[in-house]
Amino acid sequence: MALADLAVRADPRLIVPLDLPTVDEARRVTEALGEAVSFYKIGLELFATGGGMGLARDLKGQGKQVFLDWKLHDIGTTVQRAAAVLADAGCDFLTVHAEPQVLEAAVRGKGRSDLKVLGVTVLTSLNDADLVEMGFSESARSLVERRIHHAIAAGADGVIASPHEAALARQIGGKGFLVVTPGVRPDWSAKNDQARAATPADALRAGASHIVCGRPITAANDPREAALRVVQEMATA
Repeated sequence: MALADLAVRADPRLIVPLDLPTVDEARRVTEALGEAVSFYKIGLELFATGGGMGLARDLKGQGKQVFLDWKLHDIGTTVQRAAAVLADAGCDFLTVHAEPQVLEAAVRGKGRSDLKVLGVTVLTSLNDADLVEMGFSESARSLVERRIHHAIAAGADGVIASPHEAALARQIGGKGFLVVTPGVRPDWSAKNDQARAATPADALRAGASHIVCGRPITAANDPREAALRVVQEMATA
């Protein structure tokens, strides 16, 4: 029996990114996925179209959870005001760069809302050599560790970290700290541009609270069946 024929049970730990050129394409993907996915990430590409926030509100109206991947990075006042506006949208997660001033401003901006502020530690497309080229003298792991401490000190709700640093984030952050891991790729899919990837089960075993898995699902011939395959893998963890 095909996975698509099984009873659909979305795993709320699975976040599917809608990294697509248009809102219409994103809507088609969400329609194809149906009840197989309950949590979506909307990022800069769709925000740049002007329709990203409208899509976020529509998904919330359908009972979905929404992750606003803005990766805010600006002076404190600007970040605080932006976070306050985004908190009013009623979404669930918001990303900012994991630098002390930025994190503190976002936490002030969200106020008493339920929005969770997540600090982006080191992009999963970067490796140690890339960081050296950028002027950092430390490894990706060391920089992630430092930024996890920044997030905790600022009162943020969690971090974005690769599966390779998920255990470190869980160890430092403890129970209840959100550890969201991009760069998750099932064994049956291509790694694409992810330099520090892992399988869904491995990421969860390492300490991830949520995983972000995109192209293996959204680019599949049958996105719904691909999502259910990922959910099945997650269940083994």
